[in-house]
Amino acid sequence: MREDKVVCVIGLGLMGGSLALALRGKCRAVWGVARRQETVEQSLALGAVDFGTTDLKDGLAQADVAILAVPVQAILALLSPVGALLPPGALLMDIGSTKVEIIAAMEALPPSIQAIGGHPMCGKETSGLEAAQADLYQGKVFALTPLKRTSPQALALAQAMVRAIGARPLVLEAARHDRLVAAISHLPYLEAVALAQVAAGVAAEDALTWPLAASGFGDTSRLAASNVAMMLDILLTNRANVAALARRAAARLESLATLLEVGNEAALRQALQEAQEAILAYRSAK
Repeated sequence: MREDKVVCVIGLGLMGGSLALALRGKCRAVWGVARRQETVEQSLALGAVDFGTTDLKDGLAQADVAILAVPVQAILALLSPVGALLPPGALLMDIGSTKVEIIAAMEALPPSIQAIGGHPMCGKETSGLEAAQADLYQGKVFALTPLKRTSPQALALAQAMVRAIGARPLVLEAARHDRLVAAISHLPYLEAVALAQVAAGVAAEDALTWPLAASGFGDTSRLAASNVAMMLDILLTNRANVAALARRAAARLESLATLLEVGNEAALRQALQEAQEAILAYRSAK
């Protein structure tokens, strides 16, 4: 991206802090806006930002690009005030995990402001600025969902910024994005939640459950440790897609349970092989 741009990152948790760290040295200045002065001071001490503030107006005064790196519901609440404070011609982005509701709200922004949705396909189950890392986005896909009125220049700037942090831009329509991430991101979280709940029930019956659990359980249940408030925002703003897929997954699991009960080895083997082939196809596509 052009080195004369001033970027303001609003929200300095894991994702925003990592984004700020990745942008340092690739633009004229990185401003950070956080709710707490303690977070601002921490971001300055870590070298994540050039300037930090708790005042939205101060942080946006010189911004060429503003990036909302907060939970989805907070993004929706901030779009209007941020749009009113940005200089004319500035680009407003978000990095929320769902896009349809955000893009619809962006359509109401002043015509002097360019806007585009974004969703980096990365993260960790831990949250907070202390978990931020400059290479979090390196090599990862970064979805971009333009509005109908997003200019070619604004899209090009967003793509350049994504490449500057080492990520790979992928442009697609918001509804398609939400439908796909429901399957590959949001449903896996719900499945991990269900697994953790089932295992906790077994652990309540037998104290040896957790001492016996190893990497297989840890790998498949890891997502259940994600920030609950953040995941609630994501699930509720993509609820139709996720609920429909959760029911499909439940039907698949019920079918597998039936095959086990009746001892249908051939059909069970076929189901397991189909799943194995799907994972191999996923890995070869990366």
